[in-house]
Amino acid sequence: MEAIESMLTGGHPNSMGRTVEVVELVAADRSRLQELFDCYGSDDPVVRLRTSSALKRLEAARHEWLIPFADRLIDEVGTLDQASAQWTLAKLFLRLTPDLTPDQRDRATVILQRNLEEHDWIVLINTMETLSAWSDDDPTLRAWLEPRLERLAEDPRTSVAERARNLSARVRGDRTPVGAPAPAGTARVPVTASRRGPR
Repeated sequence: MEAIESMLTGGHPNSMGRTVEVVELVAADRSRLQELFDCYGSDDPVVRLRTSSALKRLEAARHEWLIPFADRLIDEVGTLDQASAQWTLAKLFLRLTPDLTPDQRDRATVILQRNLEEHDWIVLINTMETLSAWSDDDPTLRAWLEPRLERLAEDPRTSVAERARNLSARVRGDRTPVGAPAPAGTARVPVTASRRGPR
């Protein structure tokens, strides 16, 4: 039986390689999900990147299978300094939102807050998305997030800035993009800060 880690090695670093084959293999045999997840411990950053790709696809097909791995996503994957792991976490955390315990969500929030200080554009966009969604029912998180979205709205990368402006408007509960003039007869409420490889 071929090891999943060996299936995820080789080829161009930015290619999918045999990722889809691995997803199909694990989807047909749940007992190999543990083996796939363990590939996050590989010394090869390409293997870790493809592990992220495989888990995103597997979650879409077998969502409930990922729920028992929430703690490992937080405690193990959350420590990886790799963009592909960081933005995959943001996506998986958002999809797993209804399944996370309050403690898991708090710990995941700390990871996302840290990752919002990263410079990779796709990490920033996906992390903003999840934190913005979670701030809907968390006033403390919303107060923390607002000034950071304001800052990212000035990012020189258009994709980051536009997403930050749109999410900032959502978090504030309006549709006025950051930096746009307020409608006549209204005043802008100042925002104050609160607490706090291969890709």
